[in-house]
Amino acid sequence: MKHSVITGTGSFLPPLVKKNIDFTEQPFYTEDQLLINSKKEIIIDKFRKITGIVERRYAPADLDASDMAAIAGNLAVADSKIDRETLDLIIVAHNFGDISCRGIQSDAMPSLANRVKHQLGIRNPACMAFDLIFGCPGWLMGVMQAEAWFKAGMAKKALVIGAETLSRVIDRYDRDSMIFSDGAGAIVMEHLEASGGILSCCAASHSMEELNYLYMGNSYEPESNPDMKFLKMKGRKVYEYALKYVPEAMRACLDKSGASIGELKKIFLHQANEKMDESIVELFYQSYGLEAPKDIMPMCIHYLGNSSVATIPTLFDLVRKGRYSDHSLEPGDLVMFASVGAGMNINALCYRCC
Repeated sequence: MKHSVITGTGSFLPPLVKKNIDFTEQPFYTEDQLLINSKKEIIIDKFRKITGIVERRYAPADLDASDMAAIAGNLAVADSKIDRETLDLIIVAHNFGDISCRGIQSDAMPSLANRVKHQLGIRNPACMAFDLIFGCPGWLMGVMQAEAWFKAGMAKKALVIGAETLSRVIDRYDRDSMIFSDGAGAIVMEHLEASGGILSCCAASHSMEELNYLYMGNSYEPESNPDMKFLKMKGRKVYEYALKYVPEAMRACLDKSGASIGELKKIFLHQANEKMDESIVELFYQSYGLEAPKDIMPMCIHYLGNSSVATIPTLFDLVRKGRYSDHSLEPGDLVMFASVGAGMNINALCYRCC
């Protein structure tokens, strides 16, 4: 029986490291544009204890999101050992397109997927390239779309990438800006006769009062240009939403797969906030009357920050290639991917490693 199988992975970690200590000279303001007079060391230490972030990566000036996507995609194609001209789909998930480090205008025409196809030198016109915007769960939604194309008989091989340069849309006067980072992660998927692959998936959008939990708004700096918009987040609302809905989606997905909670080897959560992710996993296991295993959830947020759509594919690539001594994957292992982000959107997917 044919299944949707991951046959290659790749990621790009930007070379510019921004440590927490680098923010000690940065003035921060409240939403009401009032200067926060607390010592920067206190602000940063509190931030670290909540998010787990010690440092993050920013893209250099000569690389945009599509450039990083192409690098990660090229690595995934090489890892899969397929002929790139046999790809049927290239899906690139992002939220802001390409943004120059000298400005904040989004550039998404032509699409980032078309730019990636160009950079990879793929001439086959039957290889469809398109972008996907679904908040931070965008990459996982791209995986689900590729799975749908496979099942419909419209594709056999797909390259699914998540890439973002959030450092170019943040308001540096906002404490929440320290969460965000840049990066790219990619996988090659194939529809093959296999004993593993995608078992189940689910997704949901809540877009009423939840719509603007993440949004584009004015800088908190009093003298800022009112016509410039920056990435903003209602942190408490996002946290409460995630804890309410993500564990439910994860349970629905696992139950739909037909597998048992005891089979689950790893959970790859969107790297948004260490405390939030830990609480999500704890609530998920509590729904089965169990305690979460200590080694169930690999994390990269401590040194990579929150790179939105890039976090899950990057983390999966790093674990798959043995970059974490405490985490590994073997054929037959059952893993789950889950994410939450702007919209508000959530999704989850169960996968049996091959």
